[in-house]
Amino acid sequence: MDVRLQQLEQWVSTIAAEQGLALSSDTLIPVSGDASFRRYFRASGKQVNWIAVDAPPEKENSAPFVTLARDWFSRGVRVPAILAADLELGFMLLEDFGDRLLLPELVPESADRLYGQALETLLQIQQIPADDLPPYDEALLRREMGLFDEWFLDRLLGVQLGDDEQQLLAGIKTQLVESSLSQPQVTVHRDYHSRNLMPLPDGGLGVIDFQDAVRGAYTYDLVSLFRDSYIRWPDERVRGWVEEFRCALQAAGADVAESDQFLRDFDWMGMQRQLKVLGIFSRLSLRDGKDGYLADMPRTLGYLLRAAARYSETQPFAHWLEQRIVPAMSAHPLFNKGVDADALARELD
Repeated sequence: MDVRLQQLEQWVSTIAAEQGLALSSDTLIPVSGDASFRRYFRASGKQVNWIAVDAPPEKENSAPFVTLARDWFSRGVRVPAILAADLELGFMLLEDFGDRLLLPELVPESADRLYGQALETLLQIQQIPADDLPPYDEALLRREMGLFDEWFLDRLLGVQLGDDEQQLLAGIKTQLVESSLSQPQVTVHRDYHSRNLMPLPDGGLGVIDFQDAVRGAYTYDLVSLFRDSYIRWPDERVRGWVEEFRCALQAAGADVAESDQFLRDFDWMGMQRQLKVLGIFSRLSLRDGKDGYLADMPRTLGYLLRAAARYSETQPFAHWLEQRIVPAMSAHPLFNKGVDADALARELD
């Protein structure tokens, strides 16, 4: 018996009754979840289009989500309206954005238009004051990159690092931290990618999963969008979109680097994120039993390797990845079983 689901259904029914609204069913319909402990359900009726959220308070702190949602909504960012929230119970009722994600609609013919819309929204987000947000500081950047060592290298691949390898990795991490902290610090969504952006019926672009927003580097969300673990584009197109956003920042009066430096900042921020993502995807599989993310790890490693190979300072790291990590990943039984055997080779082209 799912006690929390029963409690959530009763909570939603009570709210509907208080508003004089009728639900088509007392049973909530599950909708796709995410990489957290939150669960999402649809409540519907003649005048009801709601998403009910179960976020167990001992595992998920929903207060930042509610605070940010109300703030961003008031500033014109298309986040779901908060219709009701009980933080003690860990229940929320949100505006229903539907089922359309940006990811399946991204094809070569539509990409410029859809990404243009995503960049306009990102510019809106970066113009939101960041003073009250937690800083994306050195401690957090390093803690995230530590997931690569613990969960990807050690627990997933079983790679034990020698002293020279530890020194190489430590040096790379220091350079990536310095690059991130040297960039202008703005409001950062922190997971601004194609599965967290939703085309809406009125032509707008909905933004979800923003509760972990921080004050961080101005290229971070750009990396999430264009070095997306779920879809890859030719580098030439990515460079064009990155430059488009740089020009938009400049036109908005932001302090922005010249093109070459901005692209370098983008690549180096990307390496930090890709180290984190490889660790998170490994943890989701090993700890949480969510193996669906394994298929996206070759793409993520490919991003990391190609970015590292572009710069003289990080080329030794790229060589190490190619010689030490790619073979270990290719030989791992989880990938041989769950992923097309040629996936890693394709992503490393």
